[in-house]
Amino acid sequence: MSFDFTKNDLEHLQNIVKQAAIEELLPGFGKREFTYKDDDSIITSADLAMQKRMDAELKQAWPQFLLLGEEMADEEQQAIIDSGDTYWCLDPLDGTNNYAAGLPMFAVSIALIQNGESVLGLIYDPTRDEMFSAIKGAGAFLNGEKLKVMTSTNHAQRIVAEIEMKRLPKELAVRLIMEQPHGSQRNSGSSAIDWCWLSAGRYDLYLHGGQKLWDYAAGHLIFSEVGGKSVSLDGQPVFRGRLETRSVFAAQDAALFDDWYKWIGVPYS
Repeated sequence: MSFDFTKNDLEHLQNIVKQAAIEELLPGFGKREFTYKDDDSIITSADLAMQKRMDAELKQAWPQFLLLGEEMADEEQQAIIDSGDTYWCLDPLDGTNNYAAGLPMFAVSIALIQNGESVLGLIYDPTRDEMFSAIKGAGAFLNGEKLKVMTSTNHAQRIVAEIEMKRLPKELAVRLIMEQPHGSQRNSGSSAIDWCWLSAGRYDLYLHGGQKLWDYAAGHLIFSEVGGKSVSLDGQPVFRGRLETRSVFAAQDAALFDDWYKWIGVPYS
């Protein structure tokens, strides 16, 4: 089913996400209450409450769309993708470790997937009240202000790199440690925040060894609508409309992207 999102639709979605985040996430922030999932990642009651809240509100506002949420079984998620229907892809709480520990680096991430493409992306950071959004072909915005392409320095000692080390190929991780081809390195612990801050020019480049669909579905669209360049470390696009884990290399500045593309040696197994 094809659907064109209007400005009013986007504003309605923003209001739904913001209010839900304020009421479902902020009260439990930093309380260090969590359990472990089968993959040894942690989950809090806020993850589940936020997904349940969003499921109900999205169905009320747009009953024609399905919801693929992070806190669903793999087979349920795959069935939604296989249906060919338009669906929401939701991470109700990206950065759960930060959230439980009281570190203010977490967000709600939601994308609308239509015909295998992200056509809308929205990420809300409730601790900073920052709402990043994009509609395919219409640009990306932060709190209603259009984001612009940022030109980065080409001087390695000034480059701020957002690098998640533990999931990178070992050889690449060792090269980064030994050669340090950047000025400084960060790791926020939230893929959604990473994509947004890269889009806003707060980072110069981004390397991540493995993100799930709900980690990159919205953020990749927002970044692409700013004009940024990205690729997975297998030399293929980051987003392919599949339930798969993808690595990421991205930068806004074209020259910086090209230099690092050569340095990394994509495709990189």
